[in-house]
Amino acid sequence: MNWARFKKILLSLCMVCFTLGAVSVPAWAQEGSGTGEVRRLDPANKKITIKHGAISELDLPAMTLVYLIDPPLMQGLAPGDTVRFTARRSEGGEYIIIHIRKR
Repeated sequence: MNWARFKKILLSLCMVCFTLGAVSVPAWAQEGSGTGEVRRLDPANKKITIKHGAISELDLPAMTLVYLIDPPLMQGLAPGDTVRFTARRSEGGEYIIIHIRKR
């Protein structure tokens, strides 16, 4: 094998390695906890609206966001309640409350 061909093959391998290393693989699901105020409950559509502070684990700034939630988790909650909650971001980018309690 001559030197020019060896350099070409080596350069190609380096490019492949760099490309594979530079591609980030997103996490399938991420979880984060926060505190906020319940703004709206929609058990029929399995949704809850919460005005919350920043949730760094999910890269969410302070905002009001509609989360998916299992209706039994909403029992005992009402608009205006201050809550502590844990949410998960699904593979599809939806935010789902997996734990919630009044503060």
